[in-house]
Amino acid sequence: MKALCWTGINSLSVETVDDPAILNDQDMIVRVSSTVTCGSDLHLLAGYVPAMRAGDILGHEFLGEVVEIGAAVTRHQVGDRVVVSSFIACGQCWYCRNSLFSLCDNTNPQPGIAETLWGAATGGCFGYSQITGGFAGSHAQFVRVPFADVGAFPVPESLTDEEAVFASDAASTGWMGADLGGVGPGSTVAVWGAGGVGQMAARASMLLGAEKVIVIDRIPERLQQVRDWIGAETLDYSSTEVLAELREWSGGRGPDVCIEAVGMEAHSTRPDFAYDQLKLQLRLQSDRPTAIREAILAARKGGSVFVLGVYGGFVDKFPLGALMNKGLTVRGAQMHGQRYIPMLLDRMVAGDLKTGHLATHILPLSQGPKAYDLFKKKEDGCVRVVLRP
Repeated sequence: MKALCWTGINSLSVETVDDPAILNDQDMIVRVSSTVTCGSDLHLLAGYVPAMRAGDILGHEFLGEVVEIGAAVTRHQVGDRVVVSSFIACGQCWYCRNSLFSLCDNTNPQPGIAETLWGAATGGCFGYSQITGGFAGSHAQFVRVPFADVGAFPVPESLTDEEAVFASDAASTGWMGADLGGVGPGSTVAVWGAGGVGQMAARASMLLGAEKVIVIDRIPERLQQVRDWIGAETLDYSSTEVLAELREWSGGRGPDVCIEAVGMEAHSTRPDFAYDQLKLQLRLQSDRPTAIREAILAARKGGSVFVLGVYGGFVDKFPLGALMNKGLTVRGAQMHGQRYIPMLLDRMVAGDLKTGHLATHILPLSQGPKAYDLFKKKEDGCVRVVLRP
């Protein structure tokens, strides 16, 4: 089969690789019909996430048709159209039983790297380096889906691929940030990042009852999407002072909930961006934490901050004093897709949650390197690229 492979830092190639096969009786094979570029893939592309190997297949957000099932799969049949959670969960361990699916104890066969870096391993994830298990990704014609009854969900006929595919990761991740971040009726919420995840976090906040939601970014096309499709307010950080604007916008207190949906390659006009960029290039730190610093400083006293953006290692100048003295609650997680996907599909059908606009570009898999070039450079108004194998 054909697959989009990482071949080195900032280097991708469409290669011919072995077809996947059923390895365990809870596996199934899915023929991929749509798979999406994700901002966290850019961290892999640039070499900031450890344990990438030449030939690794990228991609973790996807939808497709079931073509083969293992003997123990009972919820799916050949021919079903399914959307698959990007993180793999067994459904039986302590973490899965407590709906913390991305922390599954049984789906990462290579836990040593994560245990060394983070003290414990996450669950497995499609196409996200050896640190999350080395699973082949979804930018391919076929994917093996472990624990298929737990992580794959039937797609309602009324939804297009371009709508439903975002339940796989972007919508689930965004909703998780609003939910676990504590958004509720009357909340004021600020979201850093107007990409797919940030837009979904903003919309989730609104649907959970937030009174005010503002999304912070600098890319005009993304901010316009927020206004047109999400219905939230926007703030261009390149032309204003974010902390002052947020204080004025929230009656002098600061937002109740700050959701950081940017991650380790954050950009900023603040002086600390140049500092972070230099340290990153010298490999003296692994991540640029500009956005999460700002979110912690912006949050009201006693408020909460949720980290949705992916971080890989260690950062400098973390505002621990602000976190402690302001009495903040800070949480973060990789997405618990199994917890949210069925509900999100229902909301898409009902028209509460719009996602199709995120697919600004649709290209064949053979143009995967071009897709990532567009996506990384944010050219031609690109928000997300859907690849069709």
